[in-house]
Amino acid sequence: MPNFTDLTGLASVASALAVSLLWLPWTKRLANRRRAWATGAVFVAALIPFNGLPLAAYVRGATGDLSITTLVLLWCALLRPWTLYCSFPLPGGRLGWGLARRENCVSTPSLVLTLQGGGDIEPNGLPGFKHRLALLALIALAAVTLYPLALGFGAFDPYRLGYGNWLFVAMLMLAALAAWFWKNYLIVLCIALATLAWATGWYESGNLWDYLLDPFVSIYALAAIMSHAVKTLVKPQRDRPAP
Repeated sequence: MPNFTDLTGLASVASALAVSLLWLPWTKRLANRRRAWATGAVFVAALIPFNGLPLAAYVRGATGDLSITTLVLLWCALLRPWTLYCSFPLPGGRLGWGLARRENCVSTPSLVLTLQGGGDIEPNGLPGFKHRLALLALIALAAVTLYPLALGFGAFDPYRLGYGNWLFVAMLMLAALAAWFWKNYLIVLCIALATLAWATGWYESGNLWDYLLDPFVSIYALAAIMSHAVKTLVKPQRDRPAP
């Protein structure tokens, strides 16, 4: 029987395969209901054994386990096309599932992760663009700091801090508190779940960095930040009136 580490690893890879379907041009033209069923079918199909192992296991053998942060971002993407949810109160807001519809949008309702109570929230209840951008910027900053130094480009190796350094854990908690104050619950959720999973020894790795980051989400965050920077620089030039 697979342990929790294997279940999480397989689920994360299956989620990545399902989310990759949303990037295909033809799926963007589908109604939310059909997109939901399509991603759900891919997720289930990736977990069905094939020649003794599911497809997710073969992919996992090449990629390894994805971080908790990646898993949170994947599920935020997967939950967009769905409809049913329940909610429960939290201090300063509400975190949960609920029935939400986008106004002025010809589409079916969507099952979304609701983070209400202020801040940058989309009409469908998902964390807004600014919150996602802040998380990606934090990931990119951590990646450009961690990976070069961990590979030997410097005398200090921050990867060692992930083996239970109390100062590192305290800094993460302060970052989570700051994000909570600014109502960026997406960052809070990623830090809290990653720290909790590390404290319980959920993954085979005993390093907290492996719960917070992985190369795939780091590359994605860097690409997204650079793309946003280019669009920000190009847009004012397009809006400038012709002489």
